[in-house]
Amino acid sequence: MKKFLMASAATALMAGGAMADDHAVKLGIILGFTGPIESLTPAMAGGAELAMSEVSESGKLLGGKTVMPVRADSTCIDSGAATAAAERLVTSDGVKGIMGADCSGVTGAILSNVALANGTVMISPSATSPALSAAEDNGLFFRTAPSDARQGQVLADVLMEKGISEVAVTYTNNDYGKGLADSFAAAYAAAGGTVTTTTAHEDGKADYSAEVGALASAGGDALVVAGYVDQGGPGVIRAALDTGAFDTFVLPDGMIGPNLETTFGDEIEGSIGTAPGSDAADASMVVEKVAATGVDASGPYVGESYDAAALIMLAMQAAGSVEPGDYKSKVEMVANAPGEKIYPGELAKGLEILAAGGDIDYVGATAVELIGPGEAAGGYREIEVQGGKLETVKYR
Repeated sequence: MKKFLMASAATALMAGGAMADDHAVKLGIILGFTGPIESLTPAMAGGAELAMSEVSESGKLLGGKTVMPVRADSTCIDSGAATAAAERLVTSDGVKGIMGADCSGVTGAILSNVALANGTVMISPSATSPALSAAEDNGLFFRTAPSDARQGQVLADVLMEKGISEVAVTYTNNDYGKGLADSFAAAYAAAGGTVTTTTAHEDGKADYSAEVGALASAGGDALVVAGYVDQGGPGVIRAALDTGAFDTFVLPDGMIGPNLETTFGDEIEGSIGTAPGSDAADASMVVEKVAATGVDASGPYVGESYDAAALIMLAMQAAGSVEPGDYKSKVEMVANAPGEKIYPGELAKGLEILAAGGDIDYVGATAVELIGPGEAAGGYREIEVQGGKLETVKYR
């Protein structure tokens, strides 16, 4: 909480300086600065703000406009609080687009209750529920991370290749957890795997021994924990380790983060994970610059956040307007071929090409490619816990 308050204070100071500047464009950043992924969001916000600083410093956005980030807390899990925070961003702060939200449930709530009502573009770096693919959005919603329909398939493929053909599954009881668990179970069964049991868990509990007991009684070679790294997921793992129920864990993206290493180290050696990532692009510049600000940037979605913010600003340039109704149709255009490829650190170049009437193909930090209604094609990193560290062993 303290870190979020400090960040909010810094943002407020920035707002005070920018309000007198009629060239400033406000963009919202709504992420769970408190809640079950709060250890990940400072770096995600840093990625988005890096893109905004890059554009501001270039002086090339629509005749020299600067961009001012305005942060808000989605909480990740409280849809009412997230909706209220997003409403303030749009109606009080006057943002012209939103980078976020992060978790799938609050993202859907903001989309239906705020973005649609106000015609606001939002690009999420991390909301991965398959249900969002079919959500009514009037062309306003995009995401730079792929749907969990894809992650479920990747997880199934990894396990079958490793000869793990029988698993138990627990998921955090919300849109993200249920969507991912369903996607994985379907793909795993199709590949010949067996899910022995599927059990939801509630975040915020002190003791998960009852849930783990039910999972253990069903058996399995590993336990899939579709949860959050700063909430119930580690509690489930601790209960499983303490009782000897499981010693190998399968960890989707919500469980991937530096706190996992800190909490368990080599206690979960050999466990397997997945997180969005591609070997077709290089996010190292973004990660290094964000880390240089003093936040831990080793978790997921830092590059996706940079890309989400970049796409909003590039679409504005392509439309010649900061109004969402004007630039929403340009987001896919700047993200995809044809056009000159634009990589991290090259936003000024992209703005110049667009200003001259040219085309760009924004590759960015994560090899962005939008398909269908704002969906990201995306790839995944296959991760293993080796020597107590989360190591990328393959791209898929």
